[in-house]
Amino acid sequence: MMDTPMRKPKTSTSDTSNREGLLIGERRQRMLELIQRDGRVLVSELSDIFGISRITIRKDLDYLESKGLLQRSHGGALPRSSVLIDPPLKAKEQHQLKEKQRIAAAAVKLIQEGQCVLLDSGTTTTAIARALSGFTNLTIITNAVNIATELAETDFDVILTGGTLRKSSFSLAGPIAEDMIREIHADILFLGVDGFDAKAGLTTPNVLEARINRAMVHTAEKVVMVCDSTKFGRRSLSLIVPADAIHTVITDSNLPADQEEAIRGLGIELILV
Repeated sequence: MMDTPMRKPKTSTSDTSNREGLLIGERRQRMLELIQRDGRVLVSELSDIFGISRITIRKDLDYLESKGLLQRSHGGALPRSSVLIDPPLKAKEQHQLKEKQRIAAAAVKLIQEGQCVLLDSGTTTTAIARALSGFTNLTIITNAVNIATELAETDFDVILTGGTLRKSSFSLAGPIAEDMIREIHADILFLGVDGFDAKAGLTTPNVLEARINRAMVHTAEKVVMVCDSTKFGRRSLSLIVPADAIHTVITDSNLPADQEEAIRGLGIELILV
């Protein structure tokens, strides 16, 4: 009697994969981008776009709603006005401009001639780049195309990471950028964030941005978070690092007292300007 061959089970779409090969966090980021672009999303449409079940889509939307990033509606989701979205760099340049300039002035006091300085993308770090005019011998590594352009006529050695261009922020991200960052050592990193919470850590709306920021933190001798006081007590989609992974915070003097207490309680140096 011949053995009956076992039938292979039918394949089904995994909750952790999809037609475009995105990770869960990347898929959720894409959902937020679609909501901001179109003003709403439907579960049925998202299921078709990502090639995964409607049950999984609903779980994703429920998760994003639990983080305060969207508003669930019947059959889909809507944007929330309080969501930490990722607006274009030009739209953020004039926000808290004077505070950013004071932060930049304090930041450059932490730099010494001859150091290797790592600058994250963003408007506050761009202000720091503009405040470096008093130095003559620095190596600047950045993933921000606009910062490299700002420093093109200086005597500094300017190194751009390479990677995939995020047009809204003029930043480079992705595996190429991450690999390059892992191969270098920086004396000091100036890191901008979209949200800081003592429990949730440092966060940003974009998954790819969070990954390269995390690589920057791991490669720098000293990590300095630079952002205005409106970013504190806020959480965004993607975790960069826990709060205790940084050494220094520079922000403006409008920082709420409870946030100041939380930062000092973690043993982080706090510079108010």
